[in-house]
Amino acid sequence: MTRTLARELASKAGETVTISGWLHKKRLLGGLNFITVRDRSGLIQTLIDNKDQLEKLRGLQTGTVLSLTGNVVADERSPGGAELHEVSVEVLVPVWDEPPIEVDKPISHKSEHLDTLFENRVLNIRNIREQKIFRIRADLTQYIRDFLRENEFIEIDTPKLLAEPTEGGSEVFKLEYFGKVATLAQSPQFYKQIMVGAFERVYEIAHSYRAEPSATTRHLTELTMLDIEMGFVSGHDEILDMVGDMTSYVLKRVYTEHAGSLKSLNAPELKLTEDGKVPRFTIADIHRMYSDATKTDTTHEKDLTPDEERWISEYAKKQLGTDLVYAIRFPIEAAKFYHKLDIADGTVLWGDLIFRGTELATVPLRENNYEKMIEQMKNAGLDIEHEGFKYYLQAFKYGLPVHGGCGFGIDRLTQRVIGLANVKEACLFPRDINRLTP
Repeated sequence: MTRTLARELASKAGETVTISGWLHKKRLLGGLNFITVRDRSGLIQTLIDNKDQLEKLRGLQTGTVLSLTGNVVADERSPGGAELHEVSVEVLVPVWDEPPIEVDKPISHKSEHLDTLFENRVLNIRNIREQKIFRIRADLTQYIRDFLRENEFIEIDTPKLLAEPTEGGSEVFKLEYFGKVATLAQSPQFYKQIMVGAFERVYEIAHSYRAEPSATTRHLTELTMLDIEMGFVSGHDEILDMVGDMTSYVLKRVYTEHAGSLKSLNAPELKLTEDGKVPRFTIADIHRMYSDATKTDTTHEKDLTPDEERWISEYAKKQLGTDLVYAIRFPIEAAKFYHKLDIADGTVLWGDLIFRGTELATVPLRENNYEKMIEQMKNAGLDIEHEGFKYYLQAFKYGLPVHGGCGFGIDRLTQRVIGLANVKEACLFPRDINRLTP
């Protein structure tokens, strides 16, 4: 008999069907014995009143893999609006050992319980509520892809094993590579710029690696990033608009298609401007506004402090009715060698997209002129003869249009959409300075 999924059960009232899944919960009440089975689409409640069939379950623990055949009976009190009666039980994979956690109970996400959460991830991901986090995350990345494909971006895959870092720095992971030293990629920065010379618009969703000795609620050593690059742009505004429009599209769609799950996870209410556009404040403006409001002088800072990110988010939410805000026009001293500079204004054409108090994305315009790029690299103290720059500079030498893009944190997006306290909660198997397992 063809397998029936939990989501299909209510539509088959009066029929005899076969379901397969994991034993999720047992309630043995004497004459009325209920077991709940979980499959990929949800939960199915079954009534077992036959002693011989019930005996097959004696001593078996949650996680046991079962196949059940029975009659579908409509019942609004049951998960999905129906349950299975007159059940015949087939045990496919028995589980005799009692699991260390109860997957049918709420999983604690309190900060003091996070180690327990991650240590038992193999089992707690079987919890229906826990699964909602990662179903939402999976669809967030799909919505991003849908938006970018609609706007003619091509998805690319770039290497994560690289030669020694050309830019120097200690925040890279090094490993032995056939007698050479390799590093794990911090971003696909060079590759995505090179690909503008072929496809104009490209993106990648992939892992990046940062050897940052940080143990905060917003840092990971292995993170999932969306990287975008687009050519023939009219200026920085076009890139800011594209990334802002994408983010608004994704947020609106997830709050529509996952409304029930987000409500059950106590996610914050979504606030966006009517047209979905993201308001912009210069870094200097935010420093001044924050300093005036809090009497804490940050006007000497070249970047926003974490508290300033939270403050400008609250300001945008209360005064402008949106969870999204841009901080733009960084001071020149904050520039990377590949950024486009506005010398007259003394700023970098670079913006940070902030969502609910957390920076989601860096969104700069790049320098595309070969001679200026060489000059800026030398000014940054870089060796332009380094082998690692050879192929990158080739792209500029043989013609790159004005371009820019973003590095966008998928983990942080998921965290902030749902309202999780720690970015690690948005990762299946997080990696930080203390964790390499499971």
